[in-house]
Amino acid sequence: MSLSDFDSLLSDEALIHYGSGHEQERLSRGTGVLELARTQEILSRYLPAAPAVIFDVGGGAGIYSYWLAQQGYEVHLIDAVALHIEQAQRFAQTQPNYPLASLAVGDARQLNRADDSVDAVLLLGPLYHLTERTDRIQALREAHRILKSGGLVFAVGISRFASTLDGLFQGYLDDPEFVEIVQQDLIDGQHRNPNNHPAYFTKAFLHHPDELKAEMEAAGFDDQITLAIEGPGWLLQNFKEHWNEPVRRERLLKAIRWLETEPSVLGTSAHIMAVARKNAV
Repeated sequence: MSLSDFDSLLSDEALIHYGSGHEQERLSRGTGVLELARTQEILSRYLPAAPAVIFDVGGGAGIYSYWLAQQGYEVHLIDAVALHIEQAQRFAQTQPNYPLASLAVGDARQLNRADDSVDAVLLLGPLYHLTERTDRIQALREAHRILKSGGLVFAVGISRFASTLDGLFQGYLDDPEFVEIVQQDLIDGQHRNPNNHPAYFTKAFLHHPDELKAEMEAAGFDDQITLAIEGPGWLLQNFKEHWNEPVRRERLLKAIRWLETEPSVLGTSAHIMAVARKNAV
């Protein structure tokens, strides 16, 4: 398969969206810093000790991969967008003492790795870009296949209600085009941005928390927990003030932890993460 073949695994809309290269910087600005901090917190809480083997599938330009490599993990980065792998290769030059074990363009549904050979799999992006349930289950089953017995998967979905809440917060609901997008999201989770409005994300699937749980079970995972990543924190009107003041930042993070597993609050988080284990048959 050529790099262009892998790119074709994503929709044209998604390729346009990621072709800007801005994904590399997304987690360093706005409420992306909260998503980054909370994702790192959850990973640190559950990951086995280094030098465990981690497959970061759909890991973009490698922000989590390199962070984990710095801690001594053996990290393999895979992404469907060739530009992201190129960005990750360039970033490698800035930290030569913490290389990744491998970087490759690839498909979450078909991983080039032996059965039962990985300690943890990160699926922090693929599930919402695989808009058909069969494809999401296939990706989860591939993660299950390569995991050792007792290995963990970390699978993230965008909340079914994220676009509605973002529309209220950002004022996008003043736009009839965005209203149509939101209404479809609420019906079946199929998010579409036909005119590629830069602020309205791209073709994706938005999970109800119960759907994410059910898909994990369908792929054979056990002992799972579903966590809010940002919780309601991403909706703070004065988020920057909270984040830039250490005491208020810790208070915000503590409140999110209090609510992270509450079923009635999960959907208010922009992203939700399922953590699950591959148990012995």
